[in-house]
Amino acid sequence: MEILKIISRLMTYPCQEMQSHQSEIKQAIDASRDISPAMRQQLKDLLQAVYSGDLMDAQEAYTGLFDRGRSLSLLLFEHVHGESRDRGQAMVDLMALYENHGFAINVRELPDYIPLYLEYLSHRPHLEAREGLTDVSHILGLLSARLQERNSPYASLFDALLMISGAQVDITQLRKQTASEKRDDTLEALDKIWEEEAVTFGAGDGLEGSCPSSRPLPPQHAQPQRNANDAVAVRWAN
Repeated sequence: MEILKIISRLMTYPCQEMQSHQSEIKQAIDASRDISPAMRQQLKDLLQAVYSGDLMDAQEAYTGLFDRGRSLSLLLFEHVHGESRDRGQAMVDLMALYENHGFAINVRELPDYIPLYLEYLSHRPHLEAREGLTDVSHILGLLSARLQERNSPYASLFDALLMISGAQVDITQLRKQTASEKRDDTLEALDKIWEEEAVTFGAGDGLEGSCPSSRPLPPQHAQPQRNANDAVAVRWAN
């Protein structure tokens, strides 16, 4: 599913490669029939918003949004297990899933990094990819709601993923939930997080190898075999 690759790239740290190929990316978005015409326009608007200006400004904005605090973490299991030991086992299981389908990771990212997960799903049969998105639909909805709360155009990425999945997520209820959340990207909140990690984060957790948040290039992966009988549930017309 090509649109999942596009969304994966748009979700990563802004880079020169993406900025230089905006025309091709717009064409790929327009060619997708897995999302509605209105959603295709939202993705193109995001592309324009991120890459029409100075790249360093876009990178700074990205870092301020996704790399401060945990509420907008792009690590799936951060929203499920936090820093508990269960997260380590969940990542082992996810890595095994990748390996069983011949998906080799040759970038320094944790397996639950959402753009990496989307890259994997983009090579799976259509119905299986939709099911993979449905499995994490609540997390996608929560991230969308939090980004909407901050008036960020990046929310469209998660809205598009929910549309592709076909999952029924009550975004209105999630918006109410996120509206009452305290921001965790303030200096005070960040200091508190560091204090907590200094006490609870030990060598036995096996999570010290977290990747740096600033990612100079979008992920590149080995492409597993495709299934010629990909299922298609919803196809949008022009």
